[in-house]
Amino acid sequence: MKNEHTDPSLTEPIEDDSKWLSPRGSNQVGMSQFNERVVLQAIRFHGSMPKADLARLTKLSTQTVSLIINRLLEEGLVIKLAPLRGKVGQPSVPIALDPDGAFSIGIKIGRRSLDVLLVDFVGHARERSSLAYAYPDSEVLFSEIEQHLKQMVKLLGPRRAQRLSGIGIAAPLALGGWQTVLGMPADQAQKWKRIDIRERVQAMTNLPVEFAKDTAAACVAELVAGRGRSIKSYLYVFVDTFIGGGLVIDSHLRSGLHGNAGALASIPLGLAKSDSKTAPEQLLSDASLFKLEQLFSAAGLDEAASFDARALQAPWATHTSAWLDDAARAIALAINSATCLLDLDKIIIDGSCDRTLLEKLLEEVEKALGYYNWEGVTRPEILTGTIGSDARAIGGALLPLYANFAPDRDLFLKLSN
Repeated sequence: MKNEHTDPSLTEPIEDDSKWLSPRGSNQVGMSQFNERVVLQAIRFHGSMPKADLARLTKLSTQTVSLIINRLLEEGLVIKLAPLRGKVGQPSVPIALDPDGAFSIGIKIGRRSLDVLLVDFVGHARERSSLAYAYPDSEVLFSEIEQHLKQMVKLLGPRRAQRLSGIGIAAPLALGGWQTVLGMPADQAQKWKRIDIRERVQAMTNLPVEFAKDTAAACVAELVAGRGRSIKSYLYVFVDTFIGGGLVIDSHLRSGLHGNAGALASIPLGLAKSDSKTAPEQLLSDASLFKLEQLFSAAGLDEAASFDARALQAPWATHTSAWLDDAARAIALAINSATCLLDLDKIIIDGSCDRTLLEKLLEEVEKALGYYNWEGVTRPEILTGTIGSDARAIGGALLPLYANFAPDRDLFLKLSN
């Protein structure tokens, strides 16, 4: 985007206490690029709208918004839609983001699979490539990532490739953790402790590369493109091979001192005993899809059904029902504890499993919440996430897009590994 130093139309008084979900412009000299980002953010959150509506929403003058829209049209970041007719006066022309205005690549490195998405300016996945594995082998994985990146750039073509804003990676902070559970060789687990994932990918490209914890990236996707746009504070739960989460307070993702805020997988499920050398099981033991895989495997059934519609069909359904009961009670315990500490408004639950199974899990969680004592606190509302299995990769792809086009980088500055 252009970085102009003055804009003669920036003369109106502006409120100082602007909120991230309700961006406001600034009348300070040298803030024209900031105001461009404010306008882009307003369109992203509220959809296409005429210039007059943009002016009201951003608290900028109509003249300023008109100048900004003209610049954004020249830069290919917005487009004009068909005029709105039927009202008195001249028909108004809605302004929308141009899907081809910018692109980014989101990489999800999971414990069972790799996903690489090419995401456009409105957050839609244009292309995808995936790789499944029993556990992440570092040498194989980075070689695959390099090939996938080359393929994505090739698919864009020379002209559109110039609009690539960067690469965002979503991965667990401890990719070598719980190696015994996953059957990962000890030497592979040790390798991951020494690997800087962002640095390895950065060596493959001249594009800027950003990194976020996988469940934090999924939470970003929900915050930016899902229900999170209208909820101020909530706990985000993502059910995957291992369950995880994220924490949003005052419309900002909070990562904590070590990046582990919302690390639901590690929450203990019981009271430790002073005379025992064995610590209580963690939430991931009962509420992860890996546990469902184990149940299927022990019964001689295809483990992959954990992620598709077969999980609720015979002969898998009996084992799924047992998992749902344990997982729901465990998740409800975590929600009860988190609510007592944080006084949360909502809980958003999403995952990489089949959507029908996710809906069934939410039903069971709602039931299980009734098993706990809520005296002294307010029981939060439980909502289904809207992004699904792509949430981590899309959240990763949003990192460079927002670094380049959002007025407030604070959301992502706290995500560094």
